[in-house]
Amino acid sequence: MTKKQPPDDLLTNGDYQTLAAIRAALRRFMHFSEDAAKNAGLTPQQHQALLTIRAAPEMVLSIGDLADLLLIQPHTASELADRLGILGFVERRPDVKDRRMMKLHLTHAAEEALRGLSVTHRAELRRLRPLLSELLGKLE
Repeated sequence: MTKKQPPDDLLTNGDYQTLAAIRAALRRFMHFSEDAAKNAGLTPQQHQALLTIRAAPEMVLSIGDLADLLLIQPHTASELADRLGILGFVERRPDVKDRRMMKLHLTHAAEEALRGLSVTHRAELRRLRPLLSELLGKLE
């Protein structure tokens, strides 16, 4: 005999407790991430932009793609890229296929800063993995 699943819209007190615990764990990670970025001399949004560019195919993005991936307006992404350029972390270069299109490239300084941040973030996520796995398992 199989166990009957409750309807998807039926929530128990345990579900609410689990959802609250997941949100708290994610907030703690975000706080950790924000502090790490600030300690590296970056805003959290600048760190996210560098990580997003680094994770992109061929490690380059247009302003429009950066805006889409960060869920921000293109003019905000352009201002963010300008600030990263002033810091020496991003260069704008013409696209190899369409010279009218500018692409964002990370500098060596950005790669170094991002490497340090990513090592600490990966370690923190590995530390949180058992807790998150346990909490997510409770939602099944």
